[in-house]
Amino acid sequence: MRASDSNIPEQCPTMAAQHASVRTLILTGKQVKKLLDMKDVLGAVEDAFRHKGMGKAQMPAKVYLFYEKYDGDLRTMPSYVEDMDVSAVKIVNVHPQNQKNYGMRTVMGVLVLINPHTGAPLAFMDATHITDMRTGAASAIASKYLARPNPKVLGMIGAGNQARTQMLAFVTQYGHIDEVRVNDIIPEKSKALVREFRRKYKEQVGKFRMVSSARDCVVGADVVVTATASRTPIIMDDWVGPGTHINCIGADAPGKQETDPKILKRARLVIDDWEQASHSGEINVPLAKGELTREDVNVEIGHIVAGLKPGRESDEQITVFCSTGLAIQDCLTAKIAYDAAQAQKIGRSMQIVL
Repeated sequence: MRASDSNIPEQCPTMAAQHASVRTLILTGKQVKKLLDMKDVLGAVEDAFRHKGMGKAQMPAKVYLFYEKYDGDLRTMPSYVEDMDVSAVKIVNVHPQNQKNYGMRTVMGVLVLINPHTGAPLAFMDATHITDMRTGAASAIASKYLARPNPKVLGMIGAGNQARTQMLAFVTQYGHIDEVRVNDIIPEKSKALVREFRRKYKEQVGKFRMVSSARDCVVGADVVVTATASRTPIIMDDWVGPGTHINCIGADAPGKQETDPKILKRARLVIDDWEQASHSGEINVPLAKGELTREDVNVEIGHIVAGLKPGRESDEQITVFCSTGLAIQDCLTAKIAYDAAQAQKIGRSMQIVL
């Protein structure tokens, strides 16, 4: 993706004086899902990390609204990748009780892609699948730089929607994995997901196992992904052996945590953004309790991807990536969907703004 490919129109003074109509492309969730390929999203997320590491992106920390009586929250996420001239604002919720109470998804989102030249809305699209895809891609890219090469055993804790794009990202990134273990506090969800994975990935994965405990998921694994809504540690320090890499995905709001702080203390601890991570990421609870300090956080992933800091430093090193999700990941992923929609003539163009 290059700035020259942006398809952003420049309006001449004559057009501006005549109040040229502003048309916005509308893309539904089903359309976005057809437009996004994980290989492209992996590249976009890696680009996002690199641009942030090089200081070439504007990305204020997420702004939260908390709906405490409904056990939910809403986040707004603006961003601008300057030298690629791509800008967007995402609005996304997290309501953990939605599935049980309403049969709805826990996470839903919408996104406005903006023309930086004029501020006009280029596109309005469902961002639910964008969020899923870029979050899965973030784990795979972090593992590229932080896990040992060619991991053989992947442990996945949490069998919700995010597990699906985590799996897709890993098989796209690595091509083949010897063993994938799945654990969830609801065994039926683990069973169903393992059956689904066996159908989809029988050529890329040697063996799938549903395991009955988080411990069985972690011990002996090369890479572990946690994608839960837990507020207490679900991975204990004595389970994690030398060389393990952990992607902490679930902690995305104040009070959430998935790993024993002792693991974070002895690992090479990598975050995606200090302000977000300290407020609502995996490190937020141990920081608040004094179990971690800022000095325990070693580096941001963007600095590693940009080549400014090292990633994994030895085969025996334990590494942890704390992902809060970056608005620039959504921004560049949405641009892929927009460009593909333009090329394939998908979506409906409407004049929303007068």
